[in-house]
Amino acid sequence: MVTKETLVDLYLMGVSAVLPENLIRTAVSIFGPFVKVSRFRFRGGVHVLGSGKASVRMANEVLSILRDRVLGGVVIGVEGGARGKGNRIEFHYGTHPLPSEGNVRATERLLEYLKGLGPNDRFIYLLSGGTSALLEKPIPPITLEELVATTDLLLKSGMDIRQINTVRKHLSAIKGGKLARMTEALGYVLVLSDVVGDDLSSIGSGPFYPDPTTYKDTYDLLKSYGVWDRLPENVRKVVLAGMEGEIPETLKEIPRRIRHILIGNNRTALLAIREGAKALGIRVKIMTDTLQGEAREVARVLYSLARHLALYREPFPTPVLLVFGGETTVTVRGKGKGGRNQELALAFLKEMERGLRVILLSAGTDGIDGPTDVAGAVVSDADRERVEREGIDLDRFLKENDSYTLHEALGTHVRTGPTGTNVADVVMLYVEGKK
Repeated sequence: MVTKETLVDLYLMGVSAVLPENLIRTAVSIFGPFVKVSRFRFRGGVHVLGSGKASVRMANEVLSILRDRVLGGVVIGVEGGARGKGNRIEFHYGTHPLPSEGNVRATERLLEYLKGLGPNDRFIYLLSGGTSALLEKPIPPITLEELVATTDLLLKSGMDIRQINTVRKHLSAIKGGKLARMTEALGYVLVLSDVVGDDLSSIGSGPFYPDPTTYKDTYDLLKSYGVWDRLPENVRKVVLAGMEGEIPETLKEIPRRIRHILIGNNRTALLAIREGAKALGIRVKIMTDTLQGEAREVARVLYSLARHLALYREPFPTPVLLVFGGETTVTVRGKGKGGRNQELALAFLKEMERGLRVILLSAGTDGIDGPTDVAGAVVSDADRERVEREGIDLDRFLKENDSYTLHEALGTHVRTGPTGTNVADVVMLYVEGKK
């Protein structure tokens, strides 16, 4: 029998498949006198730099593999996450999703180290989701406080991660490939993707990768999402100056000395979930790893799909587990607490009708859904019956974007704590059929 606990176990299998240690072991090794990074190999030592939610665990594994081949480095992880081991690498810890003074100081130290490398040096850069907040240096005259206010606006605007990072790249002195301009060393950027479609220019705001967007694109985005007039004056000044050519554009061509290597992504997690489900005898189908859209609209489509499967048993016979990966968005209008995965589950509850046995899990692989202490939520038709029985007004929670409070009351949260990895979100829809 498939239960909510079954889906949580499968989700954890997916997370395990993209843990930084497991992925680094496939990408970094010692081969006789050589250091091997993916298909590249070289003699001598290497410097280790990095940023993101998974960067500390990635760095710890690199240290355990390369040992004295690591010549030094600087890595910026997230407060409350994994802690660095040993003293060969400097570990710093910053805030997420909003940057802080500590983030800026850690970034200055990383820049100082990177600029000190010469053309005969080699470095590995460990890049994962969360970098856009952890690695930060605003373009003057933008202050940190103004950047925080702008980031908060963007996160609540309904923009997807690519759009948000387009703006971030054009307000930052280091994003959008600008780090590549600051070193003559040969670099291998190992990427753990948290972006739908694995767009290297968007993951972590692409600190070493060419950026196809412009200041004009940034301006158009800010106008179209209705946030331009609410931005701090200095932010508007920088965007307008960039449009006039007074501030250099982001990097447009990748230097040959920088190599990007994708070591893990959302599909890696989905494949592990599929194998785990098959081992349990569950019929399972991977639907997509590019799920996007407003969370409550996605919920509506998913329930429509569940109803169709239950009624017509096509295109797959029930019972069946459908697996999705990607990242939805939430346009925040209320003053409640929650995240995109919790809101998707709340909206799915709202769509449920009597007579259909169904379970939905939606959770972030990083274990953190929005500014909360949970990964997401898992709901079933039994939860919907309880909502009706107790007269809970789901519309009120949706109006206030207060999904956390609702799931806390129902006991439907998925709690893992920070997982130390990040490859966007996993959504599982189990359709048993009609009651």
